Amino acid sequence: MRVYSAEEGNDPRMHAMPKEQLPSEQAKDPLAFVNLPSRNILGISVLVATTQEALTYLDGRLERRTPTCVAFFNANTSNVAAAQPRLAAVLQDFSVFCDGIGADIASWALHGSAFPENLNGTDFVPHFLRGSRHALRVFVLGGHPDVLQRAVREFQRQAPQHQYVGFHHGYFRPAEAAAIVDRIRNLQADVILVALGTPLQEFWLAEHFAATQCCLGFAVGGLLDFVSGEKPRAPLWVRRIRMEWIYRLMLEPKRMWRRYVVGNIQFLARVAVAALKNRSRR
Repeated sequence: MRVYSAEEGNDPRMHAMPKEQLPSEQAKDPLAFVNLPSRNILGISVLVATTQEALTYLDGRLERRTPTCVAFFNANTSNVAAAQPRLAAVLQDFSVFCDGIGADIASWALHGSAFPENLNGTDFVPHFLRGSRHALRVFVLGGHPDVLQRAVREFQRQAPQHQYVGFHHGYFRPAEAAAIVDRIRNLQADVILVALGTPLQEFWLAEHFAATQCCLGFAVGGLLDFVSGEKPRAPLWVRRIRMEWIYRLMLEPKRMWRRYVVGNIQFLARVAVAALKNRSRR
């Protein structure tokens, strides 16, 4: 893992977190390890950060080789965690960032303010790869073989400073996991992107991440479909108003209606109950 130095030029990736958010002695070091604040959203601790703060946070952990798994909190993640307590338990050991308008609604209802920025994985993971000050060895796991290869080529185009040392499709049997882990470890990957869908990707990281000896693992959901161009992103103005879920529902109504119609109603109901409980305790 190579680190870009200040001597290499005025690299925009070198920006540090604002001084007021770091102790004075850490503010001098843009890679200083920082503990981001968090909010409890329906039992899951979600970090409070801007895109740049999240990038600085993860770069600092890479610098110190601190093993870190990253997941993204949205209404669906919350609903699955409520139905499967194992996921809620696993996420206690992850760095979890906010994803979408549902996370903001919950934050407003439970804590009185929204998150600073929407850090959904589809935007943040490519941003991280482009913006990290490290030259990394990256392994990608998941997706259809053809989609996976196209996604890796696009990662290479967007962030050519990294080495994409290997990839493996998502259609493997549990018995094959050990061989995949051995391959990742032998390739000396720094970062693994796992695209197996929630909760399988989080479970896979919880069970196998340590054995890969990677430093950073991302649970990236449908990222490969979007990066590869297999599925279109919503227009930018739709994304800016946090309504990409409506666009996806319109494109795939049969597949997504349960997640976005039934699921969103369930999520909002759970948020409302939690907000009323909070008020009753005051």
